[in-house]
Amino acid sequence: MPSLQESKKKVGELVVSKGFGNTPDDIPNKLLFAFIELGEAGDSWKKGKPTEETIEELIDVIFYVLDASRLIDPNADLDQVFERKWAKNMGRPFQYGEGFRSKKGPSP
Repeated sequence: MPSLQESKKKVGELVVSKGFGNTPDDIPNKLLFAFIELGEAGDSWKKGKPTEETIEELIDVIFYVLDASRLIDPNADLDQVFERKWAKNMGRPFQYGEGFRSKKGPSP
């Protein structure tokens, strides 16, 4: 299975070979396209389409994110960043960031 670093390189090869935008000026569009693909994945799931289609849309999101990361910092080691972020999140409390859902709001 390829690492994030290997996948980032493969996406870069795809971008160059297919003539897609390949400069830092293209970063905002790549992030926007990632968001659009995420919406398409949500729509696919909501409509009960085959799971393979939904997964493919999620892979499109990953492609755009990897491509944006490649242009933002070509030297960033995504595998190291992933491991650091994973360890940071594992050190956080249970359901961190979602705790507000368990709090009761004011009564009507």
